[in-house]
Amino acid sequence: MRQRFARSLHWLLPGIGVKRWIFLAAFGVVLLLDAVTRWFIAEGTGVHINEILDDIVDDYFPPSYLTWILGIGGLVALVAGTWMWLRSVVGIARDRTPKGVRDALVGRRLQQGYKIVAIGGGTGLSTLLRGLKRRTSNLTAIVTVSDDGGSSGRLQKELGVLPPGDVRNCLVALADDEALVTDLFRYRFTEGQGLTGHSFGNLFLAAMTGITGNFDHAIKESSRVLNVVGRVLPATLGVVRLCAELDDGTILEGESNISSAQRPIKRVFFDPPAAAPLDEVIAAIHGADAIVLGPGSLFTSVAPNFLVSRIAREVADARAVKMYVCNVMTQPGETDGMTAADHVSALLANAGERVCDYVIVNDQPPSRLLAAYAQEGQDPVEPDVERIAALGLEVVPAAVIGETETVRHDPDKLATVVLAVIDRTVADRATLMKPASAYRRSTAFG
Repeated sequence: MRQRFARSLHWLLPGIGVKRWIFLAAFGVVLLLDAVTRWFIAEGTGVHINEILDDIVDDYFPPSYLTWILGIGGLVALVAGTWMWLRSVVGIARDRTPKGVRDALVGRRLQQGYKIVAIGGGTGLSTLLRGLKRRTSNLTAIVTVSDDGGSSGRLQKELGVLPPGDVRNCLVALADDEALVTDLFRYRFTEGQGLTGHSFGNLFLAAMTGITGNFDHAIKESSRVLNVVGRVLPATLGVVRLCAELDDGTILEGESNISSAQRPIKRVFFDPPAAAPLDEVIAAIHGADAIVLGPGSLFTSVAPNFLVSRIAREVADARAVKMYVCNVMTQPGETDGMTAADHVSALLANAGERVCDYVIVNDQPPSRLLAAYAQEGQDPVEPDVERIAALGLEVVPAAVIGETETVRHDPDKLATVVLAVIDRTVADRATLMKPASAYRRSTAFG
């Protein structure tokens, strides 16, 4: 009974634009019937349906005017509602997806979801996108392009293309047929002169870059071929080299070297320092309902995006709900011994701006794989919520991990928490019309 009642309430939620036009047409019928009833009364019949409306409006309009006003209004509402209802139905019918009308309805609902910009790189960003694409199709992934290791690094050196690895992961996560695309794009050649070690996805993007003449155009065409939900944008089209300064003044060059720093990282920077953002990146930030940073490698996946000119400033000034998803485990050589507050402090210091208002931290440490990770030098990131709150940020502790063969954020759990933060903040702003700082608390959302 409870489930049936819940389904009935769900039917009333705004969706693809059919119900609203049915209601409008029905309202038009009521007005039209009232006008017809008035005509019958004028002719001497005994129909009295119009008396209810008369009690409401007869102090404002002469009864003789109401017949024509309601008649014309009812006819317009009936025609408009019927016309828009037919347009909605025809629009669904034109969506000839293989899975039928149900998927068309779901697609329409996703189109009305929040506009979310996700900033980061690596496997963490693709994990977030995999969960969010089931809630909204208005997704924009802004991806770092500073990877210089493995297949991506080789393609950059040999062909001069921007590193495609992180972009490839995001395209796979947002692809319509993810299972097939994942197997295809992650396939690595194990033999063949020059092919060994390359993934098919990286070669595909490199080939598209050659065909289109531009890495950004290559991503767009690849997105069209793969039928991705949302879009993927590189943070910059500039060729940059990621560098890091350690706490003892040592300078490391290249992302692959930074990942094995073995000493605390003081800051990261680009060489050359100037890197211009895409206009689409700035536009996406301006139009976002929410901006999510991470999860992902702190110094090599998330922070590099804010080294691109204007991005940190634009994110800080944006009206969007801004949150940082802290990593679940420390990374050997990069974030050894760092707590959640240490992650946040390093992010803000490297960005140079207040780029988040909320911090999502995992408060349920792994159990089954804890010993195996300890042998690799990885420990759960301590959720020291008091220190984060002292920075003036809202802490959102939640159980957001999944333990399979690895310990990572669970896409569905993480997306649920992200949407809860957005829902809560948007509702508060709409209700009380106060700035976001008025809603900062030191506890999780209920």
